[in-house]
Amino acid sequence: MALLPVAEALERLLEDAAPLQAECVALMDAADRVLAEPLLALRTQPPFNASAMDGYAVRAEDVASVPARLSVIGMAPAGRGFAGTVGPAQAVRIFTGAPLPAGADTIVIQENARDLGGGSVEVTASTVEGRNIRRLGLDFSKGDVLLEKGRPLDPAALSLAASANHPQVSVVKRPLVAIIATGDELLPPGSGLGPDQIISSNAYGVAAAARSVGASALDLGIAPDRKEAIATLVKQAVDADADVIVTLGGASVGDHDLVHDVLTGEGMTLDFWKIAMRPGKPLMFGRLGDIRCIGLPGNPVASLVCTQLFLKPLLARLGGRAFRQDMRQARLGAAMPANDLRQDYVRAVVKEEEAGTPLATPFGIQDSSMLKMLADANGLIVREPFAPPAATGAACSVLMLR
Repeated sequence: MALLPVAEALERLLEDAAPLQAECVALMDAADRVLAEPLLALRTQPPFNASAMDGYAVRAEDVASVPARLSVIGMAPAGRGFAGTVGPAQAVRIFTGAPLPAGADTIVIQENARDLGGGSVEVTASTVEGRNIRRLGLDFSKGDVLLEKGRPLDPAALSLAASANHPQVSVVKRPLVAIIATGDELLPPGSGLGPDQIISSNAYGVAAAARSVGASALDLGIAPDRKEAIATLVKQAVDADADVIVTLGGASVGDHDLVHDVLTGEGMTLDFWKIAMRPGKPLMFGRLGDIRCIGLPGNPVASLVCTQLFLKPLLARLGGRAFRQDMRQARLGAAMPANDLRQDYVRAVVKEEEAGTPLATPFGIQDSSMLKMLADANGLIVREPFAPPAATGAACSVLMLR
């Protein structure tokens, strides 16, 4: 099977990927979820003309000239309005959020009034009509579209939904990613290693990347290099209603690379296998019914680079989220040789310059097993296939990682 260009692989992977079905969740549990439909106001806010300040509700004509002495005929705290009517030379003591009493048309703030005792107040600064009043519907009116479909529910959006009287909201189902690591050599962190074993690390980065775009991650553990063991975990993923199955390792061409055979044996239709990229060439993608299957390389750096390029955009789309890679222009901090037929993603440190374009300096070694280098890198210099040699200071494209 010929190597597939990165852009074409991504296009095929995202083909027909649409937001998953909607589900209703309690508003308190809806943080960072994505709205499945527009959110309409169920009430008007404010639901009445309300005082914006502590002070006195008065008629503007009575305080046009100051000082003005008024009779205090009652009190209006928040949540319990004054039932009477403000007449000439009268005032009602009022607090922020309370309804504006009938007859009043302005609020004198308490700093501009002096309590004279005996039910009288002296206004010391004139106030025009409408001052310090939040009008009915100032924020929104019943039936208004407050939030559009596809809006992630951040703190402000959640508070707005609550203010509009929504105890629950319709959100896009979180994509569920089932992660299966494969390999006789792998043990979980904290294990006592034998002489031929290593720690399984990829699942942690892949799960974190999935959660960063709103998906849920189900770690099904490590399958040894036996078809029946891998098949057992694949069936667990299917039984868990996973939307995406991600396998780690075992998707190349060696005698122990069994993932392809197991998945096709379970009914997967292979879409593509092997990408013209470095690192990440042995990337596999297929469909098992409605489940999308992605076979990531076993090398840690390749696995995480492919996660950034392919898995995150897919999960974002399934979750109804907008997603765009953070691509920037930079200058090379070191010369680079000509590239071959594969698109290269070169780990680099990108530094902002005081003036001008950022400087991207590639690491001297680019082995796809070196996780510390990837952790130290904050960008990937993207080298197109057959790119000619590039001198220090030449323009380059960088995919920012953080």
